[in-house]
Amino acid sequence: MPVAAIVFDMDGVLIDTEPIWEEVRRDYIAELNGRWLADTQDRFMGMSTAEWSEYTSKDLLDGRRTPDEVAEDVISRMAARYAEHLPLMPDAVQTVHRFAERFTLGLASSSPRRLIDVVLDHMGVTELFHTTVSTEEVARGKPAPDGYLAAAAGLGIAPERCAAIEDSSNGLRAAYAAGMTVIAIPHPRYPPAPDALALTSLVAESLGVLTPERIAEFR
Repeated sequence: MPVAAIVFDMDGVLIDTEPIWEEVRRDYIAELNGRWLADTQDRFMGMSTAEWSEYTSKDLLDGRRTPDEVAEDVISRMAARYAEHLPLMPDAVQTVHRFAERFTLGLASSSPRRLIDVVLDHMGVTELFHTTVSTEEVARGKPAPDGYLAAAAGLGIAPERCAAIEDSSNGLRAAYAAGMTVIAIPHPRYPPAPDALALTSLVAESLGVLTPERIAEFR
């Protein structure tokens, strides 16, 4: 069956905010005299709000802030940064419009609902998405497939007829586990692991090189 829907990731695909998340979390943890471990950034990428706030509270801050306090603190800082400047990825708005002419669109993001709505509104594309899912709204974050399965259910389209566009290792794993065709656009600062890239049907250097015709070839 041909691809009928595109499910976008947001951070690292539509907006270049992974470096901002890292900076905000690093600064926050340093201010509270916490620790930043060698694998912390990799672990954060794909976690739901509940997962990363608990991990930060217990493993990095030794309980000095509760998970709820961590989530509120970090998300408020991120919202303030978005208000200053929202760094859209090149061709993000044009790509969404181009794909919306041929496919049904969904979004499955690890960002909290509050930030998803801000980003899509700023881009002026809210109405082009038939469903949007935050992993804080499902049981498990990426690499579990929950967010992508929820997006497919919201679209009313089988996962096997959806193509997911992702940048991170855990995102690629989640989309593949959901049974979707997986397209990778690796972030140069946070390249996916080789085993995650091996799950993809296409690796593209940017959104601008993706075309509806190329994706329609997948079966």
